[in-house]
Amino acid sequence: MAADDDHTALLRALLSRRSLGGKHLGEPGPGDAELRLMAQAALRAPDHATLAPYRFVVVRGAAREALARLFQQAATDAGKDAAGAALDAERARAAPVTVVVVARIDHGHPLVPAHEQWMAVGGALANLLNAAHALGYAGKMLSGAKVRHPALVAAFCAPGETLVGWVALGRALRAPGTHPGRVAPEVVMGEWKTGAAAGPAPP
Repeated sequence: MAADDDHTALLRALLSRRSLGGKHLGEPGPGDAELRLMAQAALRAPDHATLAPYRFVVVRGAAREALARLFQQAATDAGKDAAGAALDAERARAAPVTVVVVARIDHGHPLVPAHEQWMAVGGALANLLNAAHALGYAGKMLSGAKVRHPALVAAFCAPGETLVGWVALGRALRAPGTHPGRVAPEVVMGEWKTGAAAGPAPP
């Protein structure tokens, strides 16, 4: 019975996770031991040949100000006015902990094609977010045009790496809402019927 209860609790946690942005996150953020658990969970995602084609960079404390300056620079270079750039800078400060996601895809790997490596990046990210949720934290994955800004890329990426985005983490200051765009399970999962044309299940 205890094992069944554990499985039910795990499924309940997976089904209850929602994204929550930085302005709705408060202190404290996850500490070293919890971040290590999140990384361990990320490493349990499917990963052909165990390449771990990703790494995570933790931004917290005073480092948030440096990230805020980079966000502000990226916003200014994108043509935003002073108020818009200041708002972008505040987004970097808002979350107690930001985890920067960097992909390191080996495009010449003899066994694992690039698309499988990208799948491993996505699986690791999902596991990291689910682990944070299980530990009592809320968070949200963010990206946008800033991931291609030269200053941000130079700050976090070695040659050949790709800046994927950042995960804002902290304690939820409000209950997450239900995403209006969620689809029914039947839309994404259906029975294979031999001889039928391939395609998504009807809505």
